[in-house]
Amino acid sequence: MEAEAYRGFCLENIAAHYDVVLVTSVEPTWERAFITDWEVADPTDQAALAVAGHALAARHHLAGIMTWTEWYLVPVARLARRLGLPASPPEVMRGCRNKATARALFARHGVPSAASARVRTVEEAVQAAARIGYPVVLKPAAHAASIGVIRVNTPGELPAASAIAAQTAGRGVESREVLVEEYLDGDEVSVECATFQGQTTVVAVTRKTVGLEPYFEELAHTVDAADPLLATVAPAAEAAIAALGITGGISHVEMRLVAGRPRLIEVNARIAGDLIGHLVHLATGVDLARAAADIACGRAPDLTPTRREAAAIRFIYPAYSGTLTVCRLTERTRGLERVRFQRQAGDQLVLPQDGGDLFTARIGLLITTGPSAAVAQARTQEAYRNLDVQVAAAAQTDPAGEGLAA
Repeated sequence: MEAEAYRGFCLENIAAHYDVVLVTSVEPTWERAFITDWEVADPTDQAALAVAGHALAARHHLAGIMTWTEWYLVPVARLARRLGLPASPPEVMRGCRNKATARALFARHGVPSAASARVRTVEEAVQAAARIGYPVVLKPAAHAASIGVIRVNTPGELPAASAIAAQTAGRGVESREVLVEEYLDGDEVSVECATFQGQTTVVAVTRKTVGLEPYFEELAHTVDAADPLLATVAPAAEAAIAALGITGGISHVEMRLVAGRPRLIEVNARIAGDLIGHLVHLATGVDLARAAADIACGRAPDLTPTRREAAAIRFIYPAYSGTLTVCRLTERTRGLERVRFQRQAGDQLVLPQDGGDLFTARIGLLITTGPSAAVAQARTQEAYRNLDVQVAAAAQTDPAGEGLAA
């Protein structure tokens, strides 16, 4: 259900223009409406992926290959090389997947980033944090979705935070390292870009709302086709993509504005998650999913804006961990493009502070549109107020809330 909710638009948009064959880790269900053939294989298993890819190539003429999943970037790049299909080299994708490597490349090419150090033990983390200066951020070097990323304000908080980051990093395939990094104090944005034959076009900027401190849970996003911030962030995004050596594909470039100037967090060499690509389509008319497929097939993408509007998404979180008992929208409001619940009554919800993550905490999402960011966001707030979400608090949590995060 989560794959359909968050990535269904990608497959639907691509299938409108291409015959799609799929390598999937489980038998396809909802995907069957948009694909012509498939193979079941674990995409993180390079040997299994190669067998599946060659099987599909034997049955179909493959023009290109792509993925929108962070953990599949390196295996898919390797498969593209084996099949002789256009793609950024696997070495480049490894650099994108490892934040330590990316930081080194940013520094080498003069891209403003954050001070960072690899650590193997709590003692090394303590030393690195002392050098960098508190607050610091601990994060796995090669993970995604801000899982295991935590801010540390004082030395006393560091051992527990280090254990959280290390636990997530330990589940990694490409790297199990932990990084201690400078905390970039400023508004967080992402820049959605398309690169074709080494030339990058900045398509849109996404204003992000993060919360549930000391974690960096993404609570809301807004895309405005007329956002004046584009001119400020575009050069840094283009420089970061060039520094990593990305020659083709869609990139989701995350940064923070510190004293009004962009500082790089990371570059994700794929379409953004959280339906940001859909927001871009609603706001600008540019279809990043189709653009990704075009680039994968060696075709110049059409990145011409056809709309000048705004779109906003807000994710539904509980105020505390517990059992979801009621989940419904009581009234539809103007500009509501969609509401989607990914949990149902009886499901357990676990917030990051209780050992969970976005996969265990999110109840659903709603998307609104409007002529400007302010209008789209106001409509999101109105729609959010019309939600009836009730949670029976788990033991040891605050029983006084109303069950819905503000």
